[in-house]
Amino acid sequence: MLQSFKLALKSIQSNKMRSFLTMLGIIIGVASVIILVSLVNSYMSYMTESFASLGTNQINVNVTNISSRSVSVDQMYEFYEEHTDMFDNMTPMVQVGTTVKHGSDTMSATSVAGVSEEYLDIKAYELEQGRNIQYSDIVSRQKVCVIGYYVAHELYGSPEKAVDETLKIGGYAFRIVGVVKRQDEEELEDGGTDDFVWMPYSCAVKMARNANIGSYTFTIMDLSSAGDATELIENFLYEIFKNDDLYRVTAMSEMLDSLNSMITMVSAGLGGIAGISLLVAGVGVMNIMLVSVTERTREIGIRKALGAKKSVILQQFVIEAAVQSALGGILGILLGSVATEAVGALAGLDAKPTPGAILISFSVSVAIGLFFGYAPARRAAGLNPIDALRSE
Repeated sequence: MLQSFKLALKSIQSNKMRSFLTMLGIIIGVASVIILVSLVNSYMSYMTESFASLGTNQINVNVTNISSRSVSVDQMYEFYEEHTDMFDNMTPMVQVGTTVKHGSDTMSATSVAGVSEEYLDIKAYELEQGRNIQYSDIVSRQKVCVIGYYVAHELYGSPEKAVDETLKIGGYAFRIVGVVKRQDEEELEDGGTDDFVWMPYSCAVKMARNANIGSYTFTIMDLSSAGDATELIENFLYEIFKNDDLYRVTAMSEMLDSLNSMITMVSAGLGGIAGISLLVAGVGVMNIMLVSVTERTREIGIRKALGAKKSVILQQFVIEAAVQSALGGILGILLGSVATEAVGALAGLDAKPTPGAILISFSVSVAIGLFFGYAPARRAAGLNPIDALRSE
């Protein structure tokens, strides 16, 4: 076995250009598999993190209230109170399209929403300064608000200076009672995760001039119960609306699972497409090995005349094909690893070669060498010594 391995390396070294061209298909195939699979996995991780920031334990409910059928905030809270064993928090959501002003400074990209006192826990945020919106603020429609770090920084210079200051929202004066801790450690920007204002939903309803709230957010105790919780909400709403077109219930965890399944299928498909190049490379390995057998017919005849067994000749050529494929696989791994990080940087992704893609592509490259190298090796082992010695 060791002697056959040494002979294989010697043969590759004596025909450097031909060996490199033989390995080129393997190199490209292995690199392609690693690059495509690693990039898709990196994108899947990015999407997972994005969904996680939205809250995988959240269930979003959107209803279309009509004159004959509608659901009130009180009804939603009654439903929530009846199922506190399944739901952790609940808040109405009222988006207000308006501008935020302080003195001569105006912020038009700031997200303004009416929420309940539980929204801070739903988002899993913490306060930098001041207090959160309270139930008493909602009941008495107090014009108070909690702002994001970016708003405090841009309009007041710091969170400390923002608390108890006045902020004009849609022409109404609100007192800032709290500032949320910074979420984006890299950059503060308009419309970013730190650019928001929360007010009591009772005030937001009045500002939006809409008596009926159409959006709610629930959080569940256990992610495994997302399906049951979704069904529970849907059944409750169907009893009211009698028409499932008037509401939509979306569990973030189920959306994430669906997304992961789709991306996994795409990853497998792209990996399979890239793997076709490995099969093409295998055909190239077989062709070159057939040429090698033809060129070395006399050498094979001499070895067989000196007593070399058929199995030894077979082993020599199979190992030679496997070594070429393995070397091509190693070079492909190096190329794929470098290219993955480079392409990932251009795409804005933190792409790293995945061990699974490396292991599979390398194993396939070696298997291809063994499979496609067997036929030429068998032909070499089957040569008649006398005919082989007579060849020119």
